[in-house]
Amino acid sequence: MTMSAAVAHPLPEPHDSSHHNRMNTLRAGVLGANDGIVSVAALLLGVIATGASDVVIFGAGIASTIAGAVSMALGEYVSVSSQKDTEKVLIEKERRELAEDPKAEHAELAGILQSYGISDETAHRAATEISSTNPLAAHLQLELGIDDSEPTKPMAAAASSAIAFLLGALLPLLSVFIAPEGWTAVVVFVVTLITLALTGALSARLAGTSVPRACARLVIGGALGLALTYGVGALFDITA
Repeated sequence: MTMSAAVAHPLPEPHDSSHHNRMNTLRAGVLGANDGIVSVAALLLGVIATGASDVVIFGAGIASTIAGAVSMALGEYVSVSSQKDTEKVLIEKERRELAEDPKAEHAELAGILQSYGISDETAHRAATEISSTNPLAAHLQLELGIDDSEPTKPMAAAASSAIAFLLGALLPLLSVFIAPEGWTAVVVFVVTLITLALTGALSARLAGTSVPRACARLVIGGALGLALTYGVGALFDITA
C-alpha cells in the first residue's frame, strides 16, 4: 500500500447495511424532533399572542404535543407498513422468477454487473459466484436494493417517531414555565431557535455536511414560521 493510499483510508470504512440503517434511523429521529420543536413552539406562540392565560397556553401545548406524536406515529406506521407490503410482493415475485427461469435471472444479474463497467466474461462468472449461496438475496440487493436480512419494522418506526417528536416538543413546553411574567413569547422564541440550531448541528454531523449551513436553514426557517404564527395569533387578541 502506498503512503497516499494509507492517508486516504486510515481506518476501515463501515459499509454494512446495519450501519446505514442506524444512520437513517438517527437522521429520522432528528427530523422527528425538529417537527416537534417547530410545530409545538409555533402553536404556543400563536396562543400566547392571543393573550390567553398560562393555563390555556400550557394546555394547548400539551394537546398539540400529544396530537403531533400520535400523528407522527400513525403516519410512520402506515408509510413503513406500505413499504413492507411492497417489499413482500417484490420478494415473492423475485423468488418465483428464480424458480421458473434461473437462466434469465442469471443473465439479468450479469447485465447489472456489466452496467458497472465489468467485462462480459467477468460479470457472468461473478453472477455465478454471487448466486451460488443465496441467489435470492443477491438479486434482491442488486436488482431492487432490498436487504431481506434487515426487514422493515413498522411498530419500531412508529415508536421512534413519536418519541422523537415528544423529546423535540419538551423544551418549548418547559420554556413556558421558566419564562418571567410578560416574557413568555420571547423566551419560547429564543429557546426554540437555540434548540433548532442544536438539531441542525447534530443532523449535519450525522450527514457529514456543513454545520453552519444546516443551522442557518433551520434557524431562519423556524424564525419565519414562529413569527408568522405569532402574527396570526395577534389578530385574535382576546385582551384587545
